[in-house]
Amino acid sequence: MAKPLIQMALDSLDFDATVGLATQVAPYVDIFEIGTPCIKHNGVNLVRELRSRFPDKLILVDLKTMDAGEYEATPFYAAGADICTVLGVSGLATIAGVVKAANAHGAEAQIDLINVDDKIGCAKASADLGAQIVGVHTGLDAQAAGHTPFADLSDIARLGLPVRISVAGGIKQSTVQDVVQAGANIIVVGAAIYGAPSPAEAAREIRELVDAA
Repeated sequence: MAKPLIQMALDSLDFDATVGLATQVAPYVDIFEIGTPCIKHNGVNLVRELRSRFPDKLILVDLKTMDAGEYEATPFYAAGADICTVLGVSGLATIAGVVKAANAHGAEAQIDLINVDDKIGCAKASADLGAQIVGVHTGLDAQAAGHTPFADLSDIARLGLPVRISVAGGIKQSTVQDVVQAGANIIVVGAAIYGAPSPAEAAREIRELVDAA
């Protein structure tokens, strides 16, 4: 299996703070995720800024699209996004629209399984539609209630679908190697890096743990 990619969740609403954090952790991560609140607040200009500054990084725009998939995703792909997310609960027509927009720009669509009841069925259907990434995602509210993404990750990984599997949900230094060993291709880290006294040092530590797993 190819070396797992590390995705850095950029969740601040502040444009300059987001660019500054990205600059600090850039040597250690592979994907910059512009989080949902961040992209809603800053819009497509932040995509263009990160694309310009970091041409060697993948940029994921966490749109969490719920409707009008092709129409909503297209301008973000056009601005330089490599990946956009669409909610699995949106339905197959919306998912297909984001996949179509991704294909038109030589990019990728990620299906976010957050709050999907039948995660296995949704993952299979999304793969059939041509989605390139399936996201196993335990949201902040679910994390606060004590949930983790590990069981769902194992269930999806066992399917052997022709997709990459992204996993997000409170991943930190003590759990990141477990996530790798459970079959994740993309590991999303947020607070464990941006909440650390030194985000760069935390990102370096995560990188070393992933590479050693």
